[in-house]
Amino acid sequence: MNLALFDFDGTLSTKDSLGEFFKYAVGDTKYYLTLIKFSPFFILWQLKLMKNYRAKEILFKLFFNDVNEKNFKDLAQKFSLEELDKILRANVYERFKKHINDGDRVIIVSASMKCWLDAWCKKENVELISTELLFENDKFSGEFATKNCHGIEKFNRINEHLNITDYDSIYAYGDSSGDTQMLEMADYKYLIKDGAIKQI
Repeated sequence: MNLALFDFDGTLSTKDSLGEFFKYAVGDTKYYLTLIKFSPFFILWQLKLMKNYRAKEILFKLFFNDVNEKNFKDLAQKFSLEELDKILRANVYERFKKHINDGDRVIIVSASMKCWLDAWCKKENVELISTELLFENDKFSGEFATKNCHGIEKFNRINEHLNITDYDSIYAYGDSSGDTQMLEMADYKYLIKDGAIKQI
């Protein structure tokens, strides 16, 4: 059996699902006003004075502090099933479906959240490794339940999830430096650049 690993945002999708979900959940006006509030933390992250995961936690807290768990997850599932298909990158999705039809084990490995990727992955009958939010007493805590699934954490989570030596060939698809370690695991590495699939 072969293994195919796909990043989601910017690889399978043409847009960042995180931003699309935020706009879907709160509307354009609140989305842009909240990004203004977040801008000092964004600058700290860009200057490498704040860890990626911490900046992302703050972003989620600004948008969804104390949001009800059931309401949030219901909205995320609705977004997953109604909106994600609209932002798929056609040529990469075609490659994704070919791996499924060929009988390969296919896994989405994403820094985006399980809550809005899970339903789509179940619809496509593929596995998901992603970041998860922490809920306590039916409210969003403002923290993550897992490490941010980005960079080296993608490598770590894949190795926790399976034994890569069990596979005849490994294929990996990504679009950014956050996918570097995942791509390095593969026999066949593909970088999505300017909408094209380029083997590296």
